[in-house]
Amino acid sequence: MPTRYVVTGVTGQVARALLERAPAEADREICAIGRPDLDLARIETIEPALRAARPDVILSCAAYTAVDQAEDEEQTAFRINAEAVGEIGRVAKDLGVPVIHLSTDYVFDGEKATPYREDDAVNALGAYGRSKLEGERRLRDSGADHVILRTAWVYSPFGKNFLKTMLTLAETRDMISVVGDQFGNPTSALDIADAMVKVGENLLSSPASNLRGVFHLTATGSASWAEFASEIFAQSSKEGGPTAAVRPISTADYPTKARRPKNSRLDCGKLLAFHTIAMPDWQDSVAVTLKRLLTA
Repeated sequence: MPTRYVVTGVTGQVARALLERAPAEADREICAIGRPDLDLARIETIEPALRAARPDVILSCAAYTAVDQAEDEEQTAFRINAEAVGEIGRVAKDLGVPVIHLSTDYVFDGEKATPYREDDAVNALGAYGRSKLEGERRLRDSGADHVILRTAWVYSPFGKNFLKTMLTLAETRDMISVVGDQFGNPTSALDIADAMVKVGENLLSSPASNLRGVFHLTATGSASWAEFASEIFAQSSKEGGPTAAVRPISTADYPTKARRPKNSRLDCGKLLAFHTIAMPDWQDSVAVTLKRLLTA
């Protein structure tokens, strides 16, 4: 029997990446469930939806991700990112299946000078980060067999994301101003999907405690948003796509309702050590996504 991965959410970048990867593998099947059947804002829908889906592993991907909007809708963000995650954990424990949950770099305040490790102190700057941090706590407290994967700066061929926004802007602008003093790890949802399945395989094959807990999951290498944009345009140019010059600006020049961490870089050494997952270099994955978008 193939391993049945049940994904929360249908339209998100990672959920769509998981669905795309599934048909290539005979030993796994991906079942994605979203609204109205599973609505994280309606906690009562979670248990019946998950039970009906008959998971071997639950991939908790759905979330409230409107970072600035969360400052005005903190209660909604907490319901979806915290209360619902705790309920997913409760149901998973009852079903006896593991949960792999996606979290975020926003649990950190960004004041550290070097990449964050899993055991570094957390200090979320805004409502979104606080809601995700509380979700981590509630999943942990549920007693479910679980892995929390913190990721960052996600892009893909799907939906809305920074890479696709840059391409759209470059169609009508010769120069684009991009923040140059925030640093992180641009990470492909396609790579995240592959890693989540690998983590799931590891959990099902071994009860080892060092495979559980919190791990960081991002691409190898880091960049500022301005450097990310410059790489997008360099790769786009190779494929005959839109390109523009990038003007780095400071965070102060681009105010947002929610504060962003200055340093979002995550150290993924623990993931490599215990799950033997080595993530691709971020530039290589940008090239893969751009080639796909521009040659479709």
